Amino acid sequence: MYKKILENLGTAVVLLDGQLYIQYMNPAAEMLLAASVRQLRRRDLGDWFGIEQSQIDGLHESLRSGHPFTRREAKLRNLSEQILTVDYTVNPLPMTGENWLLLEIEARDRLIRIEREEELLTRHATAQMLVRGLAHEIKNPLGGLRGAAQLLERELDDISLHDYTQVIIEEADRLRNLVDRMLGPRKLPDIADVNIHAILERVCSLVAAESGGSVELVRDYDPSIPEFRGDAEQLIQAILNIVRNSMQALQSSNTEQPTIRLQTRTLRQITLGTEKHRLVCSVRIEDNGPGIPEELLSQIFYPMVSGRADGSGLGLSIAQSIINQHHGLIECETRPGRTLFELFIPLELNHESVR
Repeated sequence: MYKKILENLGTAVVLLDGQLYIQYMNPAAEMLLAASVRQLRRRDLGDWFGIEQSQIDGLHESLRSGHPFTRREAKLRNLSEQILTVDYTVNPLPMTGENWLLLEIEARDRLIRIEREEELLTRHATAQMLVRGLAHEIKNPLGGLRGAAQLLERELDDISLHDYTQVIIEEADRLRNLVDRMLGPRKLPDIADVNIHAILERVCSLVAAESGGSVELVRDYDPSIPEFRGDAEQLIQAILNIVRNSMQALQSSNTEQPTIRLQTRTLRQITLGTEKHRLVCSVRIEDNGPGIPEELLSQIFYPMVSGRADGSGLGLSIAQSIINQHHGLIECETRPGRTLFELFIPLELNHESVR
């Protein structure tokens, strides 16, 4: 009965002997560490457990002293070279002649990611609500301003003064267009079966033409990804905004061998915000440019936020809005020499679920 309980726990349980070799792992531990107990039984502790020497030293100290301890948000590396964020508790077990150690390991990556995604979606929704309210307050007086300028132009006998009224009309139109762009796509999505690779190839052809071949585009596609329901034109616009940003960052920084890598994969049982999806399409857009300044990273999906002096700051905000309409999400990671945007688009949506 005790063995069945251990094998059905969601928490990973690992038993180490006095030499810190694995003697038992439950199925949850095998899934977490991406290896079986037979593969890890005689492997050195550093191969699968410790990224920092202090973590391994902590196990040796617990073995010697017999004192339990807990560590929060530690980093482990499994056999697939994946870095994991975990909480773990170490309990010494007195055995015949020596102590063994019982490790309870709980993965934190998923919880941290869910919290981050919920915060990102909340911030974006709040920004969109503020923009809509601001747009309403701006567009009403703009309409009156433009109409008054047109009436004034008709009353002016001196034709040379029409230049001034035209400036008022044109600037009012420019400001109205800017507000419309801040609001993002206004029409309902035109839903049909779409192929993500056809969309990416269209984006690649547009970017290759714009860059004149100065930026290398590397494809790494998963051909097994099925078609899904979406608006092809809007998805092209969203992905083009991101890839174009990468291209401009590479060109402005004079990066050696500028490269943009586009990768597609399918992910299973992924939670986006508060909703869990059975199957998700992941589109990764990675460049080797200078990276995004740390002070901008938390704001890049807000309207009017840009790292370039000549940027409008609308491209990423519009892209996030479009992917949100498809019940998806865009995340970003960056450091000097690498910037990664990852788009998550659920594959099981039907016609009515896309808004």
